Amino acid sequence: MSFAAPPLSLYIHIPWCVKKCPYCDFNSHNAPASLPRTEYVAALLADLDQDLPLAQGRPLVSIFFGGGTPSLFVPDTIARILDGVASRLAFAPNIEITLETNPGTVEHGPFAGYRNAGVNRISFGVQSFDDEALQRIGRIHDAQQAERAVKSAQDAGIENLNLDLMYALPQQTLAGALTDVEKAIMLQTAHLSHYQLTLEPNTAFAANPPPLPDDDAAWDMQEACQARLAAAGLAQYEVSAYARPGRECAHNLNYWNFGDYLGIGAGAHGKATYSDGTIRRRWKVRAPRGYLEHAATPRRSGGDDAVAQEQLPFEFMLNALRLNAGFSFADFSARTGLATAAIDAKLQDALVRGWLERDGDRIRASEFGRRFLNDVIAAFLPERERLSHSQGGQRHA
Repeated sequence: MSFAAPPLSLYIHIPWCVKKCPYCDFNSHNAPASLPRTEYVAALLADLDQDLPLAQGRPLVSIFFGGGTPSLFVPDTIARILDGVASRLAFAPNIEITLETNPGTVEHGPFAGYRNAGVNRISFGVQSFDDEALQRIGRIHDAQQAERAVKSAQDAGIENLNLDLMYALPQQTLAGALTDVEKAIMLQTAHLSHYQLTLEPNTAFAANPPPLPDDDAAWDMQEACQARLAAAGLAQYEVSAYARPGRECAHNLNYWNFGDYLGIGAGAHGKATYSDGTIRRRWKVRAPRGYLEHAATPRRSGGDDAVAQEQLPFEFMLNALRLNAGFSFADFSARTGLATAAIDAKLQDALVRGWLERDGDRIRASEFGRRFLNDVIAAFLPERERLSHSQGGQRHA
């Protein structure tokens, strides 16, 4: 079955932080005394040059600077990157360009500079507005810095703002989680990412776990915060994403709708649909030093794997079922190249179990299914992998 290549985004990874957070399992590294900004910009653009054939002439619908802490790069450096990208790839009208920032690494001035560089969306890693909670999770900023940073971005004319908030923090109560949400609402943010703190392997917290609220307490926090956000006009449109009308994150929506994306930078991941319908995932070497040395060569690649046809239903559901709106049968066929017969049996089983619900041509997770979303998605694994998957139901954050 032939199909057109989906929309294309660009992810740019900046791998350095002032301090590695104890819960973080991202590819982030403590920043050296002198960041190799000039060398890294050159490496990013050389990396992009190698990936340009994957664009297939498509314009970029979004760009996302993630990390690490991209705001360690000053506006002029971000401008050089964006100018270099624009000289190589077309930008779609109304392209969304997001920069992740840590409230502890930005001053009042740079937001106007970032806006002039082309950034039109800022994502703040706030995590909490409780100073003691911030200290417990190893953040370098305090609540006042977070509030000042958000207001400074708004004063600079950047209205499309996201705040990252976590709940089920060490020693956190339901009242504390709701207070964080109330403060985010007061700041009139357009978008909120609200997700549960989990202990990821190979992190400091996994090695030395802090006292966390139990699963029932965490679920109570999620439900109460979700209700409060809805009352304030921030509608949940994805498992951990809430937005005012028209402010849904275009970049993340492209991921969840199984779009394509180029990934440049140390450890960056990408997904590409080739002209023959083959879908491949590729990633770059994780270590910043290795990346800088090899960004202009094939050795910048940490891996490049084709997604097996039998894996495509699971890969698609892993993204699409996170969305409250779910997906249409047309979406599935357009993005995977498969006929819906490939999922009919598993789909019917999930519908009978009450995990999914159907509305015309659309399929989405039911309220019950959202509580056990990992298991619902796992039902679409190839049979041999499904049998080895743990069947214990876990609430999805």
